[in-house]
Amino acid sequence: MTSKVFIKLLGLFFLLLAIHTVVMEFVFHRFVVHTAGVGLRALGREAFWSGLIALGVALLVAAWVSFRISGRLHSVMDFARRIAAGDLTARLDRSRKDELAPMEEALNLTAERLGKDFAELESGRYELAVMLDSMQEAVVAITAEGYVRWSNAVMQRIMGSQIRAGKPLVHSIRDPEVLGCVRKALERGELCIGRASLLAPGRIFEVNAAPLPSGGALVVLHDVTSIEATQTSHREFVANVSHELRTPLTSIQGYVETLIEDPHPSPETTREFLGVILKNATRMNRLTEDLLALASVESPDYKLSLQPARARVLVDDAIESLAGIVGDSGVKLQSAGAPDVHVMADPDAMNQVFGNLIENSIKYAKEGKRIRVGARELGSEVQFTVQDFGPGIPSEHIERIFERFYRVDKARSRESGGTGLGLAIVKHIVQAHGGRLWAESELGNGASFHFTLPLAQVQAPSVSATPAADARQAAEKPAETVG
Repeated sequence: MTSKVFIKLLGLFFLLLAIHTVVMEFVFHRFVVHTAGVGLRALGREAFWSGLIALGVALLVAAWVSFRISGRLHSVMDFARRIAAGDLTARLDRSRKDELAPMEEALNLTAERLGKDFAELESGRYELAVMLDSMQEAVVAITAEGYVRWSNAVMQRIMGSQIRAGKPLVHSIRDPEVLGCVRKALERGELCIGRASLLAPGRIFEVNAAPLPSGGALVVLHDVTSIEATQTSHREFVANVSHELRTPLTSIQGYVETLIEDPHPSPETTREFLGVILKNATRMNRLTEDLLALASVESPDYKLSLQPARARVLVDDAIESLAGIVGDSGVKLQSAGAPDVHVMADPDAMNQVFGNLIENSIKYAKEGKRIRVGARELGSEVQFTVQDFGPGIPSEHIERIFERFYRVDKARSRESGGTGLGLAIVKHIVQAHGGRLWAESELGNGASFHFTLPLAQVQAPSVSATPAADARQAAEKPAETVG
């Protein structure tokens, strides 16, 4: 490009020299032809004007060339300013083919490469932001000075408007465990792992603060609340199982040792002790069966054999199958009626649900002497109810009675042989059906246990489970008493 500019300027110089020669030739020719004998003063004046004319022409040509070059330089400067301002779409005119064209082409290629690199950078940055926002963990980047550089959506949901970019971390987060880990990562350049329980009410986070190569730190908060709750539940479960097994085992061991130590026990004593041993062994067997049932319904592999079943048949079969047990306890089992509609249910699982609910009511219904079982249609589902007329359940226990091993009256439950797992099993079975389970009670007026099952989408043919059910449906009695 330098050689081209030099050649152009050299040509311009020769052009100006030629113009000046022509002008001088023209002036002096006129001077010789028309002004013969004119003195030196006139000759100088003519030479002055010829030089002045040549200089004027030269200035005009130089101005034109300078204007062209200046315009091109101004366009390059404007291009540079746009690029510096972030407008990577700026381009120089490519239609000209002079000595500045290679430079302009190089600048255009540079701008295109910058635009491509910047687009890739923005795309990578956006993908990284989306990836971090989609994480379940809360992430926040901290500058070396302790200011918030960036935080993902999870962190913003946890802290709300308290955390913002450019704000000191200590003004956003007050948990000492988090601040201590960040301080260690910033000052010592070490990975710090901690546990925060004051960041959000009722939630526990595992804190990981790692130093960044460019300075600052990256903090990742993993919510371990559910894990902690599961571990606590497992510990309580193991403790409860151990306690429930230790009690009958201790009783069995004591009576067996007494029988062994007495070489000649009386038949009455032996029978009494064996009766106690049998009672505790039965209790342990019941507890083992309930533990296996609970483990089954809580397993991810638990499968139901769902099929359309008539709500009235489910209620009648429950009353019929449990009539013997209820009759032995002196409590009457009554039918409160049920709609003749189909629900999606596993009949075997429903027998277990009704059995656990009715047996639970028997323990507390002896004062009321009766239990009512019925159902009613509610929109797209059917609500089943098992109601007793016993002493009722205090309100502070209502929300917890479906927990494993939770008992309202521990003494009465253990005396009646209860394991504290029946209602927990019912809860898991009902939820596996896509239904809801709850209890209502008023002290002195008994308790009602309700659960729902969804209506079947396609009504199945009316097929009764047993001839006895056919007879009951034909009679269409509003209520029936068994026991």
